[in-house]
Amino acid sequence: MSDNQRDDLEDPLTRWLNGQSQANPQLPTERRRGLRFAFYGRMSTVEHQDRVTSRHWQRDCATELVAAHGAIVAEYFDVGCSRRRGWRQRPQAAALLAALDDPDRGFDAIVVGEYERAFSANQLQHLAPVLEQHGVQLWLPETHGPVDYHDPAHQALIMMLGAQSKREVQRARFRVVTAMRAQAREQGRYLGGRPPHGYRLTDAGPHPNAAQARWGRRLQRLEPDPATAGHVRWMFAQRLDGQSLASMARALNDAGIPCPSGVDPDRNPHRSGDRWTLRTVAAILANPRYTGRQVWNRQPAHNGRTEQEPTRRNPTADWVVSTQQAHTALVSEQGFVAVQAIRSHRGAHDGTTRRYLFTGLLRCGPCGRRLESHWINQRPGYRCRHGHTSTRQPINPRRKILYLREEHIIARLADHPWLPSGIQTPHDLVKLLHGRKITIVCDQEHCTPTTEKSAQVNLRGS
Repeated sequence: MSDNQRDDLEDPLTRWLNGQSQANPQLPTERRRGLRFAFYGRMSTVEHQDRVTSRHWQRDCATELVAAHGAIVAEYFDVGCSRRRGWRQRPQAAALLAALDDPDRGFDAIVVGEYERAFSANQLQHLAPVLEQHGVQLWLPETHGPVDYHDPAHQALIMMLGAQSKREVQRARFRVVTAMRAQAREQGRYLGGRPPHGYRLTDAGPHPNAAQARWGRRLQRLEPDPATAGHVRWMFAQRLDGQSLASMARALNDAGIPCPSGVDPDRNPHRSGDRWTLRTVAAILANPRYTGRQVWNRQPAHNGRTEQEPTRRNPTADWVVSTQQAHTALVSEQGFVAVQAIRSHRGAHDGTTRRYLFTGLLRCGPCGRRLESHWINQRPGYRCRHGHTSTRQPINPRRKILYLREEHIIARLADHPWLPSGIQTPHDLVKLLHGRKITIVCDQEHCTPTTEKSAQVNLRGS
């Protein structure tokens, strides 16, 4: 594009300002040649921070720092990344580190606008050898220029900034967690997240914080969803009546009742939404929020966990339960507790508890699924139905179900060359498998030990 064409696209005020700058002999008409800088910045959240504002103030600080020494020629800016995540776990920071290996990377140094935005705790100490190896300087406003990793004063400053950054995170987390505990326990306040199946969100009045209220923010609360609350009540009633999880899931599927991810597909893009499963029914029956109490901290924060990874619950001792009912209950507290008792371990005919040594350690060779525990002829065993469950009618043709008795698995592994000798008891064997994170891949004839990571790689390639 020619200069005349560029002038035609500029608005009159910009054209006038550019003319004034060029007419001032004290201002340079082009940037002074010098170091080429890559700017790095970061913001923690997308919903509670303005990306444009956060990026600009960080970049302005960096630009002012390097103005007399060169120019910023590249930018890497992470959005939605906690400072506690290392650089290799942040997309843009990882891309910046990858660029260091390119001899034609186009920049000589890295500049950040604020230490706390880029680093936490001792992250910089771990990053320093990598930057030195590639001959790339790091410029910080706190050091008024490049960091000298061998200068005692800079070393002390970096240690202080790291400790201060970590302390800031800990203090902020403590204040937020303490406040949320009080709000959930004493006020029964809804603190976010998707509403449980059977409920919907409604307005609960203005925010109690005056400033938040002036900005128009309002509280929300749960109320029964007319379209789905009846299904939840039915599930609790059926379970109390002695029905199995499989029979309830099958009845819901046969009746064409949408499962939770089918009702709300926009908030469940990682799920198929096509049918009810045993886990879905079990998760609903295990949720104490259906008693009308507000419950917070049932599961840990994401901390980088993806939607595809399994959700793990915190211990019940860590749950925060409201002292009073916060919303309409779909099951009584007595009924909820009774349902949980039904989920206890099933006993054998002689009154003993059925135990399975290899639970979670076995995978099906033909299909890759985990084998489920199954009592076979009064003995512990395992099976794989290759995705065919009792929650829906069987579809032909189907692969033959794999059945394995526990004693046969132990016999197959007794002299396996991949396992060390000297294992005295089956309990010692299971302890070894857990300790070394070994999975047993089984078919009708063989049981082969392998690492869990190798098993997943083989399954993806099959």
